[in-house]
Amino acid sequence: MPILPTLTGPADLRGLTEAQLEELAAEIRETIIATVATTGGHLGSSLGVVELTIALHRLLESPRDRIVWDTGHQAYPHKLLTGRFERFGTLRQIGGVGGFPRRSESEHDVFDGGHAGTGLSIGEGLATARDLRRGRERIAVVVGDAAITSGLSLEALNDIGQRKTQLLIVLNDNEMSISPTVGGLSKYLSQIKLSGTWQSSKTAYDDLVGRIPVIGPTVRELSQRLRASVVNFVQPGQLFEDLGITYIGLVPGHDLKALLSTFSRALELKGPVIVHVRTQKGRGFEPAVADQVGFHGAALPPMEVVPTNGNGHGAGDRAATAPAAAPMTAAAKATTSAPGRGAMPTESMADDAAPPTAASVVPKNPNYTAVLAAELIELARTDRRIIGITAGMPTGTGMSHFQAEFPDRFVDVGIAEQHSMALATGLAMGGMRPVVALYSTFLQRAFDQTVHDVCQNDQPVLIAVDRAGLVGEDGTSHQGMFTLPAQRQLPNLVIASPKDEQELRSLLWTALAQDHPFALHYPRDPGFGLPPIEPTVLPIGKGELLREGSELLFVGFGPIVARAIEAADLLAVDGWSVAVVNARFAKPLDEALIVGQARGKKLVVTFEESVVSGGFGSGVLEAVEMARLRDEALRAVPVRILGIPGDRFVDHGSVADLRRLLRLDGPGLAAQVRETLTELGLPAPVREAVSPISLAG
Repeated sequence: MPILPTLTGPADLRGLTEAQLEELAAEIRETIIATVATTGGHLGSSLGVVELTIALHRLLESPRDRIVWDTGHQAYPHKLLTGRFERFGTLRQIGGVGGFPRRSESEHDVFDGGHAGTGLSIGEGLATARDLRRGRERIAVVVGDAAITSGLSLEALNDIGQRKTQLLIVLNDNEMSISPTVGGLSKYLSQIKLSGTWQSSKTAYDDLVGRIPVIGPTVRELSQRLRASVVNFVQPGQLFEDLGITYIGLVPGHDLKALLSTFSRALELKGPVIVHVRTQKGRGFEPAVADQVGFHGAALPPMEVVPTNGNGHGAGDRAATAPAAAPMTAAAKATTSAPGRGAMPTESMADDAAPPTAASVVPKNPNYTAVLAAELIELARTDRRIIGITAGMPTGTGMSHFQAEFPDRFVDVGIAEQHSMALATGLAMGGMRPVVALYSTFLQRAFDQTVHDVCQNDQPVLIAVDRAGLVGEDGTSHQGMFTLPAQRQLPNLVIASPKDEQELRSLLWTALAQDHPFALHYPRDPGFGLPPIEPTVLPIGKGELLREGSELLFVGFGPIVARAIEAADLLAVDGWSVAVVNARFAKPLDEALIVGQARGKKLVVTFEESVVSGGFGSGVLEAVEMARLRDEALRAVPVRILGIPGDRFVDHGSVADLRRLLRLDGPGLAAQVRETLTELGLPAPVREAVSPISLAG
């Protein structure tokens, strides 16, 4: 009989035998594989921490004790052990189980994460609060080998060691980025350090030697140096010891007995302890083990391969334990070739959560990320000043293709967005043309460097703002909805977004042909499949009139322009004459075009897939307000701003579903415009439907 469906919470783990825990680990892996194959999600990282998660929940008493998951993409086993098995089939769907820990979802989820490197600071804060109120709960933080190298993590480690905060840190190492010493001496030394006898005798010895007249302090210092030298020679982790954190490792991450024993004793030690656990990404699913990059976030193949358990063996005749999955709402990834180009990926790539898979799917057009990467490679062939930079996301941003072509002109700084922007500023000062490709949500982490380094020094750094707008199933922490309002206030920064993938190519040319900071926003969406054009350098701050109209004016920024045109067509059926402007630039704004077209209109409507507070629409409103002071023809023209509502986060769900719910699809936009016209007391004209006059192909 399967064990996982019978669990009511993590406390049930303490009643299971070792054999049952091993069986449970296999069931958890089967459930994750079967579910992610349908819903999409982070597969490899979650498969790698199954035993680690079981061990922590068996020893700690959640929710009284707190387990902090840095980033949180590896928390699927945690969710399954904390009462969410029945709903796990709704993973990352609207109204379903989130892909990251969410406090609104379970009392076992400590904080709403999604970005790497914050867990240690959160954990130290929880532990400090516990100590101040004299609490007794235990705090554990699980952090990955990539996240622990981020600047924020290192700052936290420094403070944790200095304050001697009582805290268990589990370093989940699946990339061997920290020294892989696994010798017998290392294991032996870890066992010694975990013993209470060693901890007490070491202190007693130092106190005794220190009291020897005259030479005592010197002998004690030499003894301490000798101990440190021995530790450093036979065991990795000296950095942590130097910071004042007891280091234990390496521990095999799929050996439940070793994990339980090590964690149990580590929790009894005084002060901060870091346990270095070696895990295998994708454990239990052979394709994911063989291709750890691809199965972190590339599309999964059809699940025709029999899943394997944590020991690498087939599941045999065990009954399936996966809950029924929600209907698939997002299309699987496909690959097509753009005319005249090599094959390009068309959906989210390896640093993202995997989209769902299907046995057969309709191929999609290359996405904006792929189009930009391909065009950048072509430009870099003739301009050796172009340098590609990213922060731990080379595949997701498409920069891995640039790296393959120009390895000496590519820099991946790891999870260090602040450094990427400051580095780019220095490169630009040195005569290069750096292109920093970051997801919109992660660019938030480098806001100070954007202000202080890039813009204050007015350097020609191109910020490729990938995943601008709604991102989808990863939810609140990953939507690219706040960057545009933040950037609008910055001096010297040009902000642009294309209406389609071919205009993206021209805006890339434009950005590299001018001498100021340039933020180029584009979504994760597939393009429209337009035939290729010859890219041109566009005039900065100039939009285009796509359609003439006499009564309403629609002004869009970015690919939402296509949906604005769809809404205009629907309004034309009602009898309205609608002009449509593709702004191209949010800063500087084409005020002459927009204000000129607004003159005499009954309503101006702006469209953006960004939070409306302080965004593109606010810029249009500011321009109209300033112009109406001196132009009577504008004084009676209202402005309606459409976009993502302000002062809220957007939860997980497919991009299509989220646009429908937020009424940012074509019909939803048209409905909002109709409601505004009704509020203004403007009935639809009594005449035949207006045929739109298009000015652009």
